[in-house]
Amino acid sequence: MAEIEYAEHGTRNRGALGTRLVGAISYAVAAACLLPMVAVVLAAMTGGTDTVSHLLETVLPRYALTTAILVVLVAAGTFSIGVGAAWLVTMTRFPGVRFLEVALVLPLAFPAYVLAYAYTFILDHPGIVQTTLRDVTGWGPRDYWFPEIRSTEGAAVMLILVLYPYVYLLARAAFLQQSETAFLAARALGNGPWHAFWRVSLPMARPAIAGGVLLAVMETIADFGTVAYFGVQTFATGIYTSWFSMADRTAAAQLALCLLAFALVMAVTERAQRGKAKYYQAGKSSKAQPAASLQGWQAAGAIVLCAIPVVLGFLLPVVILVEMGLESEQNLLTPRYAAFIRNSLILAGTAAVITVSAAVCIGFFQRLRPGRGSAIAGYLARLGYAVPGGVIAVGLIVPFAGFDNALDAWMRKTFDVSTGLLVTGSIWLLVAAYMVRFLAAALSAYEGGQSTVHANMDAAARSLGQTPLGTLRRVHLPILTPSLLTALLIVFVDVMKELPATLIMRPFNFDTLAVQAYRLASDERLEGAAVPSLVILAVGLLPVILICRQVGRR
Repeated sequence: MAEIEYAEHGTRNRGALGTRLVGAISYAVAAACLLPMVAVVLAAMTGGTDTVSHLLETVLPRYALTTAILVVLVAAGTFSIGVGAAWLVTMTRFPGVRFLEVALVLPLAFPAYVLAYAYTFILDHPGIVQTTLRDVTGWGPRDYWFPEIRSTEGAAVMLILVLYPYVYLLARAAFLQQSETAFLAARALGNGPWHAFWRVSLPMARPAIAGGVLLAVMETIADFGTVAYFGVQTFATGIYTSWFSMADRTAAAQLALCLLAFALVMAVTERAQRGKAKYYQAGKSSKAQPAASLQGWQAAGAIVLCAIPVVLGFLLPVVILVEMGLESEQNLLTPRYAAFIRNSLILAGTAAVITVSAAVCIGFFQRLRPGRGSAIAGYLARLGYAVPGGVIAVGLIVPFAGFDNALDAWMRKTFDVSTGLLVTGSIWLLVAAYMVRFLAAALSAYEGGQSTVHANMDAAARSLGQTPLGTLRRVHLPILTPSLLTALLIVFVDVMKELPATLIMRPFNFDTLAVQAYRLASDERLEGAAVPSLVILAVGLLPVILICRQVGRR
């Protein structure tokens, strides 16, 4: 009897210790996610008002206006394409709808800056489109007008083509879940199909659509590669220019604070505008809305409308990049490219494992100790996705550079030894930036799987003598393997595509495929930039294929 009591006491002690360990890790991760934002605020406030006044008189209004225009254009474009395509493939039937339903997801594999390289190659003045136009018409360079691809509007089009799948996927899911009751009631009251859609189906899907548009907007304000290549001056390019070209860290921090405020205001505004509105299905019927069969010109119009985003956002860029790559002198088999690929894989793999591990700790802690503390930790962990990579980079470099300099000064004074930069410029600080940036995505994937693990399983495991960590290891993780693999893949691909934080924080002489593509494109060597871009695209297709399989299963 005494042995049994001792065993139970030991199990309780180990369980309490495991819970405290998971809680400590969760709070540490939440603090790491909060650190960049706090550091940016402090660095901006301690920089004085001279820099702020100079920014207000020179570049800040232009940055704000251009960023706002870009956000409005991308929000309108992704809403129109995403919602329109989602409605057509879910509520109508026409030839090829099953193929287009899946193919509409494919542009998600493209980073926007890769799409920019491809379209610049064919649409710029020396590109095949304008060259053919001049050959056919005999016009000179000044005899005609052609839309400028390197412009704010051109950047918006690139971003719309790769970001509309966010809206499409969420809107499609919302439309599929709607019952026919409310829609048929609207039709019975004299509303046509268009009015019934606009007044009933669209408002019911609004939370999902708003979430998709918000994701697209967040990606827009965080984008650096596209706007930098097109010469569009936004907050993201201003941070990079201030940091590197002008070596003004105070200006970079203050611009980062502006961008941080812009991002958080967008998120808070959407939440406040939505308020406490809730949308419920009318009636008890859960039967899905019947799909209308399209014939003739209506079917042809639906095919064209759904095919255009797929052709422009995926098929045509792939063909262009392959042609560019074949004409380039870049060779993936050289030791130099092997180093780029190795560096990319090391960063992406390490960041994916650490980020998903952090997501598991936070998600499991919220399950173990539901309450204010775990809820705050989860909220802070999700903040990073609303913060652009350039802001996170500045927010991490500023405090750790100060720490390295203070430590080096103390070591020199005390022991006459220089420690140099121990943290700043290291791979681990860059991995920490990736974790802060993409932890929300990993946490969402993990919590989606965790919701399928019934609480009774936890109780059964505890009754059999398992500690919380034992329950996690022997019960949760085996069940959640698909969700964990999905989270690993999402973070891996996001890190492979990430550019601004990598450019600012990468160690010396530690370039990745994304950095190499950006460098070659900046030197106007677009054919060469196609080779690393194709590798990034190939890796980015992996999670998109998984999504396409889920879409295909409807």
